[in-house]
Amino acid sequence: MKLIYLHQYFKFPDETGGTRSYDLASSFVGKGIDVTVVTSTSDEKYKTKQRWVEIERYGIKVHYVYLPYGNHLSYLQRSFVFFKFLWFATFRLLKLKGDVVLATSTPLTIGIPALIKKWFGKTPFVFEVRDVWPEAVIAIGAIKNKWLQKLLYRLEKLIYKNASVIVPLSTDMQKSIVSRYPQFKDKTDIVIENIAEINRFQSNSETVDLEGIIGFQPRFSVLYAGTFGKVNGIHKVIELAEKTLQIDKELVYILIGSGAEKKNIVQLAKDRGVNGKNVFILNPISKKELPLWYSAVSMGSSFVIDIPELWRNSANKFFDTLAAGKPVLINHEGWQAEAIRKYNVGYVLSFEITEEVAKEFVDYTKNENLAHEQKESALKLAKEKYSLEVATESYLKIFTRI
Repeated sequence: MKLIYLHQYFKFPDETGGTRSYDLASSFVGKGIDVTVVTSTSDEKYKTKQRWVEIERYGIKVHYVYLPYGNHLSYLQRSFVFFKFLWFATFRLLKLKGDVVLATSTPLTIGIPALIKKWFGKTPFVFEVRDVWPEAVIAIGAIKNKWLQKLLYRLEKLIYKNASVIVPLSTDMQKSIVSRYPQFKDKTDIVIENIAEINRFQSNSETVDLEGIIGFQPRFSVLYAGTFGKVNGIHKVIELAEKTLQIDKELVYILIGSGAEKKNIVQLAKDRGVNGKNVFILNPISKKELPLWYSAVSMGSSFVIDIPELWRNSANKFFDTLAAGKPVLINHEGWQAEAIRKYNVGYVLSFEITEEVAKEFVDYTKNENLAHEQKESALKLAKEKYSLEVATESYLKIFTRI
């Protein structure tokens, strides 16, 4: 079988960013599937006179088009990059031979090349929904024009109608899709959440020198490793840190990453008097380095702003934490909060951080028996529900069905 994997932001483990597509692609290769990835890159080593650069790593063929992109760009600039990619990717797909196209969002426009490949190349496609576009971007106010909203909803419906299978990354995403398009219910019957890559997080016995980096050995440490964007709500970590600093100076928060809001977060930490005391903001690292950090901390975390449409996401941070066998801290409701409570794998923080909320969280961090239970439960949940093996088998069923 020949699979064309269409993902605008494909990353290898030695790069910064999510590796779901790499993990799945490498697993597919291990099952005897021929995988060709079509993607973009901001890496200048791929900036050549040729539009496309082709490489092969770990048995995966990758076609790169150089399109600089980053969280620092405005929504308009990012939209322009999206459309440039769909233009170039469409012509590349039409040249490639394959049995199935797997198109993974975001953005929603990733479905356009897959549509054209189906119409003109007679190649069926699977559409993987990482975020429910355009619902999420409309909810955060990124797209306010009513005509553009209608156009995007029509595009969403068109993509879903033509997809052989729609794969939501959470049950909440599935419910959102079916509530608006009940006619596509049968296409969304398989949910494949983000992946807890257990081998990556459990096979390394090394760790970072936390004491050497922050200057002391904390009693309890919370790690946030991800994007500093407007939707991520990292200011809530600073609010929590300010409150808990008055109660316990040995409870620390380590924030690793980059993004449009990073300078603002650093300044906020300084203004609130927590920067360098119980908040430590560091540069982004590769996925390969993440296990070293998770092994050193007490807890992982994932934050978003207070918009319900964003609670449906399937954040890498949530699954990385489980794969590392650590409890996870989140500040929102939704399916992840339900999983935390049901399987006893972490702590759901109230969005409004009062002194009482901060005190309750400090008390939680001091419960060593509970911490031990949650570590075991986290790794068990990762193995049983969110492992790469589980995700791969689900996709093989989909490919067989098509």
